Amino acid sequence: MDSAIPKHLRCPRTRDPRASENYRPPNPAFCARLDPTVKHVVMAFHGAQYRKAEGREAAQQGLAELRRAAQACAQPPQDDLAFTVDEAGYETLVWASYWTDPQAYAQWEQTVAGWWDSDERLPGPVGWFREIASPGAERFETLFSTPDRPEGAARLAASMSGEIREHGYWGSMRDRLPASQTDALRAGAAPVVPAVGKRVRMGGFENLALIRSGQDWSDTQGEERQLYLQTIEPRLCEGMDYLRDQGAAIGCLGNRYLVQVDADLKPLERSYGLSWWRDLERMERWSESHPTHIEIFGAFMRMVQRLEFRLALRLYHEVSVLRAEDQRFEYLNCHPATGLLRASSCG
Repeated sequence: MDSAIPKHLRCPRTRDPRASENYRPPNPAFCARLDPTVKHVVMAFHGAQYRKAEGREAAQQGLAELRRAAQACAQPPQDDLAFTVDEAGYETLVWASYWTDPQAYAQWEQTVAGWWDSDERLPGPVGWFREIASPGAERFETLFSTPDRPEGAARLAASMSGEIREHGYWGSMRDRLPASQTDALRAGAAPVVPAVGKRVRMGGFENLALIRSGQDWSDTQGEERQLYLQTIEPRLCEGMDYLRDQGAAIGCLGNRYLVQVDADLKPLERSYGLSWWRDLERMERWSESHPTHIEIFGAFMRMVQRLEFRLALRLYHEVSVLRAEDQRFEYLNCHPATGLLRASSCG
């Protein structure tokens, strides 16, 4: 059985894993294998928020311009587009792009700097934001229920692992992070949150945790499809809404539950939650013990048992624990609860 931590990132542990040496997981799971030459992954989330039809059109045009610029300059190896409605009722489009070469990303960002930095972005019906994370390879992990359909950063990977050992128990997320072999990854210094204005730039939080956790139900049929859409997905929405609206009290600095869309903005049968947490420990605490996540997990396990572990539903996540210098946030003409702007209310 494979280890989630690749060979070139293994080292003598000074911190014990949660699982015992003789642990064996109850079902298969897999992780992405980045090429050993990859030192950082850039995850760039560019978004546009609006309330009215004229804002929707301008948002689509602006994001299309950014994507065209990427295709002409230094195209990201992986990107996708998704939609949500935020806590203030703003429709929001998010373009997620992934790069294995930080210099290529910087090159693209420079080509669109004139557009992004223009004062034309500050008035009007659209708010713009970018939230950039660039975890080191040792501060990043993935998990997939099947190895044949990678999502997000895993599409940058050289390969997928065999069946891995570190999953199926509380604490396995931490055990899959190479940095956790020697680092407690506790919350460190937080940046000064600037006053809300038309253009707000923020630095990072030491050991901020980021998770993208996705679902793909496009292959489900019959009873499984019915169980997912009528039993699992409603509880997932409740949990995501809780983190979006009340998560500050438990250390969730921002959460979006997004449905992926195609080039014509038609919804696909794929979704993901994107959550920023003050640290990994607080994310773990929510997943292990909070009623909203216990409801999601319990409903899923009941479905798994009913279907005797034969599922077409595909699940995945990617988790990063970020150094302060590997984060950057910028909000133009956004409402004051957008993304990490609400971080001033979180301890």
